[in-house]
Amino acid sequence: MTGPRFPRLIADLPATVPFVGPEQLERAQGHEFRARLGANENVFGPSPKAIAALRAADCEIWKYADPSHCDLKAELSARLGCGPDNIVFGEGIDGLLGYLVRLLVAPGDAVVTSDGAYPTFNFHVNAYGGALHKVPYAGDSEDMAALFARAAEVDAKIVYLANPDNPMGSWHSGAEIEAALAQLPAGCVLALDEAYIEFAPEGTAPRIAIDDPRVIRFRTFSKAYGMAGARVGYAFGAEPLIRAFDKIRNHFAMNRAAQAGALAALCDDDWLGQVRDKVAKARLRIAEIAQQNALSVLPSATNFVAVDCGGDGRLAKAVLQALAARGVFVRMPFVAPQDRCIRISAGTPEDLDILAAELPVALAQARETVPVG
Repeated sequence: MTGPRFPRLIADLPATVPFVGPEQLERAQGHEFRARLGANENVFGPSPKAIAALRAADCEIWKYADPSHCDLKAELSARLGCGPDNIVFGEGIDGLLGYLVRLLVAPGDAVVTSDGAYPTFNFHVNAYGGALHKVPYAGDSEDMAALFARAAEVDAKIVYLANPDNPMGSWHSGAEIEAALAQLPAGCVLALDEAYIEFAPEGTAPRIAIDDPRVIRFRTFSKAYGMAGARVGYAFGAEPLIRAFDKIRNHFAMNRAAQAGALAALCDDDWLGQVRDKVAKARLRIAEIAQQNALSVLPSATNFVAVDCGGDGRLAKAVLQALAARGVFVRMPFVAPQDRCIRISAGTPEDLDILAAELPVALAQARETVPVG
């Protein structure tokens, strides 16, 4: 009797996943979190119109979804100023990043990212046998000049850049990205992850011609639109690359209700404005709570705030664990020196009241375990 015969590439991969979900953490610790502030979800939820559309679509859930996403593309292309053929939908940005890597990266091909940037991208590159090359952050921001220079050195197929950045919340202006593109080497594609763009200051999104073959941009309904559980993401760019996704994508990946909900959410600009306002207030409250505990925060263009715990990764991890034990779920960056921080998602006033009460206790416990200085 024999088992499955995995290819060497798969057999050699570590048995790991990019993130451990809060539900798994709850099961391990034996109690639920009182404040869920670690996954950068939009706790303020989707538009009521989106919820109504989701419920209405449930009555026809026996039907397959439209694999062409025609209605969504029509509305979105009008807003982006491009054609429907410049847009592809998929199961969140995560799924689309996987498709991009599959399209462009053969085993051994070089790919460049920042050391400590969004780990799911790396997960896909490893799965397809790409050679990951990482450059450090410059301060607490991704270093475009270093990324593009490394891409030239190693003849990279893809450079990954998140703007705004996760996990630090930093951002580049659109003008800076536009200027930096001149340094992107020939034959390399910039994968520009704009998951948090709706929260960013005016001018953060670059003005890049839709037919520019050097760039593909990724956005999502998981963050500002409050539909993380629906798994709706999209990419837009030059038609030849976008059309190539049809060769490999799961055409029925996004379900019928998710499509209906996303279309309704996209059309509710008033709700999106309300969410932005609530997130901005929550960021200010997180900063106030940090300052009350003699901690500093990093400027953020996202729906989370990186809080500097004043030590190194050992202290930040101890703070995170102490908060978790007290029912507060947060995360932290994976790589030094950014791992001196914990990352706190925008929460409701009630969530942040819990954080305000528990953070001083967690800090005291952490400092007993990991002395600072």
